[in-house]
Amino acid sequence: MGKLALAAKITHVPSMYLSELDGTRQGTRQDAIDGHREIDRRCRALGVDTLVVFDTHWLVNANYHINCAPHFKGLYTSNELPHFISNMGFEFPGNLALGQLLAKVCNAHGVETLAHDATTLNPEYGTLVPMRYMNADQHYRVVSVSALCQAHYLNDSARLGWAMRRAIEDEYDGTVAFFASGSLSHRFAQNGLAPDYAFKVWSPFLEHLDHEVVRMWQRGDWKDFCAMLPEYAAKGHGEGFMHDTAMLLGALGWSDYDGQAEVITPYFGASGTGQINAVFPVTPQTGAAIPAAQASSAHGYQAASRL
Repeated sequence: MGKLALAAKITHVPSMYLSELDGTRQGTRQDAIDGHREIDRRCRALGVDTLVVFDTHWLVNANYHINCAPHFKGLYTSNELPHFISNMGFEFPGNLALGQLLAKVCNAHGVETLAHDATTLNPEYGTLVPMRYMNADQHYRVVSVSALCQAHYLNDSARLGWAMRRAIEDEYDGTVAFFASGSLSHRFAQNGLAPDYAFKVWSPFLEHLDHEVVRMWQRGDWKDFCAMLPEYAAKGHGEGFMHDTAMLLGALGWSDYDGQAEVITPYFGASGTGQINAVFPVTPQTGAAIPAAQASSAHGYQAASRL
């Protein structure tokens, strides 16, 4: 019925917002902003109506969560970096029906997921920053998904991504894009050194590791990458433990994925972290390589409905 038209790994660095403002940082993230605008252009050309963002700034400690309020509007100040993002306005429509559908199908696939529609919870800046550059005219509806998963299995995140694709292709009447909003390596510069690392990666090891990962994506080495993802997430300081990336690759078919990444904004350093905008072509998949549900099969598992 529906279509997953575009998938991308995107940056959300708060210095993109600083790049708009008067001062020494003005214009310094124009390449990342232009990358967002190119992805937006492609989404519009494909007829996308809703953007689903796997947000590595939405921290959760149990279950998966979907913010599908009917409308979002407000002023946002980052609790993490209030000197970077302060009183940033945002407004865009949500997609309540799609959020509820995504949760229903994820649960049917054994991944416990809760949809929140009657909520005062606003999205985090992993969603808000991209929407500033892709959705200023409120063209798209937006659904935000928790992806800073503190106590979760990467296998379940991959399965969640696949379940969400199934929900769209089997039951949704519309066209959707998936965004994994998060960095590659995410080792911030040590306190006091942040200005020195504004445009650098924290260590040569992490930078070389990230570059090799990008090359793997461009070559289509998905079996190797999926196998190394848990260790890369840990040793490479992956943002959100790389759950956004697992969700995206699950939607694409996991280790059976046969596409090659297209880099839109080349890899760059920001406050010690490694960043990119890259598009992953959506190809036909059977789901044969998708991992089995892990948490719901664990001994002593209890559903949230019993708490």
